[in-house]
Amino acid sequence: MMAMNIERFVSEGKGNGLRALREIKAGEVIHSCEPYAFCIAKDFLKTACHSCLKRDESLSRCSQCKTARYCSVQCQKQAWPDHKRECKCLKRLQPRIPTDSVRLLTRIIFKLLGQSESDQEDLYSIAEHQSHLADMSEEKKEGLGHLCTTLQLYLGEENHDLSQLPPGLDPVSLLARVTCNCFSISDGELQDVGVGLYPSMSLLNHDCQPNCVMIFEGKRLTLRAVRLIRPCEELTISYTDILVTSKERRSHLQEQYHFLCQCTRCTTEDKDCDMLAGEKTAWTSLRDAIPHMEQLQSEQRWEELLKESQALLHRYADVVPDRNIYVLRLLDLAMDACISLGDYETALEYGHRALEPYKLYYSDPHPSRAVELLRVGKLQHYLSRLEEAQGSFTQAYDIMKVTHGTDHALTNERPSTAVPPRPQTPLLQFFDMLAVNQHTTIFALQWNVSGWLCLPHALVPLCIKPAGLEFN
Repeated sequence: MMAMNIERFVSEGKGNGLRALREIKAGEVIHSCEPYAFCIAKDFLKTACHSCLKRDESLSRCSQCKTARYCSVQCQKQAWPDHKRECKCLKRLQPRIPTDSVRLLTRIIFKLLGQSESDQEDLYSIAEHQSHLADMSEEKKEGLGHLCTTLQLYLGEENHDLSQLPPGLDPVSLLARVTCNCFSISDGELQDVGVGLYPSMSLLNHDCQPNCVMIFEGKRLTLRAVRLIRPCEELTISYTDILVTSKERRSHLQEQYHFLCQCTRCTTEDKDCDMLAGEKTAWTSLRDAIPHMEQLQSEQRWEELLKESQALLHRYADVVPDRNIYVLRLLDLAMDACISLGDYETALEYGHRALEPYKLYYSDPHPSRAVELLRVGKLQHYLSRLEEAQGSFTQAYDIMKVTHGTDHALTNERPSTAVPPRPQTPLLQFFDMLAVNQHTTIFALQWNVSGWLCLPHALVPLCIKPAGLEFN
């Protein structure tokens, strides 16, 4: 049962929502739960355990469907109740793999067909989720139709069971509900390794300056307060990236979630002028170049990415400031390229330039700013700038003790005696261990393709927005 510190209510102009029944302090855990149903994202089917979501390149494969993978016999046994019927579907469609939305919906259907009254969510059942079918464009409805066709092929002989679904929960309406209400599940590298449905948490409404953040450990979701919440105050999360203008945020929210954001940040166009600072013709050229740069990044063409991003940053340095969101994106891309090429000094220069804009846009405590501080701190530590690294790690820890909590696994680490004594926090204790030997430090500077620093599992798993599922 959900802890009695929150309740469902009707939020004016928003519909259903959640609000606090008592004062909730910053950093306090409000709620924690397992998903009603979840599935591994298609890109991680071979590298993430289908039970605990642990990342590993040598997972054991299900002998029947050859698709599901597990890190241990225990995980395979725990996953079997959810995988049993799905296994036949996956085997039937080999070697094709359905989209995330179809696989998630199939698990939800099997759960609905087998659930008892005791399995119902205490605040918000799936039947109560909004489908927004009436608000969808014809193109989106057509996309749902195509997914339903795939679903029928995937289910095969299981199709006859669909008639036993609860009233009003036909495949099309279920797909629509899932599209608007599921959440991306992020791992310790901020990679979206899965997608899940957490029915009661779907009650949380959006705000571009939310008072809560979602953190994931495996597939378990934890909702934390990031500032003081008063009794009867609504609980909110962010559905979208705030590092875009209010016009873009509103457009995305309207298209994906079918509402017009009326938060203070959007209605006042807060920080829009900063985001688009500089000469318009110049930053327009930067904006138009970014998709190509991101393609180079995804293909790991680091030399080309670095050369082209540096050329653009140099060309417009006098007319577009670092706080412009397109310059900031280029700084991140150039930093990633430098690290992948081993040019840590230049990477740190770009990291330094990005810190102030991150502070401007990501008000503390925000996990994204903590991760950026960790990126910079690790570079400083590797380059033996220990005092600077201490400052970066301390700032990151001050944020993460609110967003992640002080009971984190890193608090059990012990400081190394091989480094100069200095004030310790649990996060600094861990990073001091990196100085034990050169190999450890180099390992700590490995980066993944997306540009996020590879951190220990469960250090920064978070989710601050629902997933936008595919329509093809």
